[in-house]
Amino acid sequence: MTAAPVLPEQRDADLTALNTFGLPARARRLLRLKSADEVRAFIAARRDDDAPCLVLGGGSNLVLRGEPLPCVLKVEIGGRRKLGEEDDAIIVEAGAGENWHDFVRWTLAEGWPGLENLSLIPGTVGAAPIQNIGAYGLEMAERFDSLDAIDLLNGETRRFDVAACRFGYRESFFKQQPGRWLVAAVRFRLPRRWQPLTAYGDIGRELAARDIASPTPCQISDAVIALRRRKLPDPSGLGSAGSFFKNPVVDARQCAALLAAHPALPHYPQPDGREKLAAGWMIEQCGWKGRRLGPVGCHAGQALVLVNHGGASGADVLRLAARIQNDVAARFGVALEIEPIVI
Repeated sequence: MTAAPVLPEQRDADLTALNTFGLPARARRLLRLKSADEVRAFIAARRDDDAPCLVLGGGSNLVLRGEPLPCVLKVEIGGRRKLGEEDDAIIVEAGAGENWHDFVRWTLAEGWPGLENLSLIPGTVGAAPIQNIGAYGLEMAERFDSLDAIDLLNGETRRFDVAACRFGYRESFFKQQPGRWLVAAVRFRLPRRWQPLTAYGDIGRELAARDIASPTPCQISDAVIALRRRKLPDPSGLGSAGSFFKNPVVDARQCAALLAAHPALPHYPQPDGREKLAAGWMIEQCGWKGRRLGPVGCHAGQALVLVNHGGASGADVLRLAARIQNDVAARFGVALEIEPIVI
């Protein structure tokens, strides 16, 4: 019989450095899990006072309120590999603890394009399907194959396909059941017949400025990296959780009424006939871009990003978020929804 792994843990652990917003919080127990076997060993020895658990990846999509957390599971499961090829796709797999951006650049270096528009998104591979991350005209769900998740209630491993994950705009089945599932590995379908996606946002202009008419996947990735670095703060110097509000989706009638009053409002048609609105533009029109409320503010380069100028708490972040939501609702009649998970 194989002995159960010994799980080192930290008591009364400081979580400030483990969330990119840099918000203060502590965990009574912090365990760093490097394999699925270690996850199951934790479940087998789990104590009543461990519940509920916070499953933590890169900490890039969290707002920690500051209350002590009973137990935090830091997912550090590594590994990446090519599983095989099909007529239309190459199947690759990564451990949930792999850095997302490093994984994207690895696929490109191996000659397997498809994820380049999602370059430089902070976080881990395991967190990507929970949030259904997206940027520059691509959502992760469009390249998703399946994942393995461990049920923290009983230790059973279940494979989820696209339908079972119930992906939506920055949504998934897992986001609706926090603390229940731990994603261990994720697989992606990368298209064999690759087509560049350059029509969304500023990618086309960035490529034109580089005098690139027919970009390679790596050139698109480089353009996305340059755009994100210009517009978004470096979490190592200015804490943030990336885009703080979802871009609201409204029906065509409401969009038409908004455009009659605000002709410059950016809007993007959706497959179901609705329209996605630019939350950052509306926030900027309300005067919040570059403005601070105590230690928290809107980033000077992108109003959609809230930043910690130093010493902020979760309460400070949520106070500013509520002010912004109220102002946008008063001016545009649109409700903004917070994108990060509030713990």
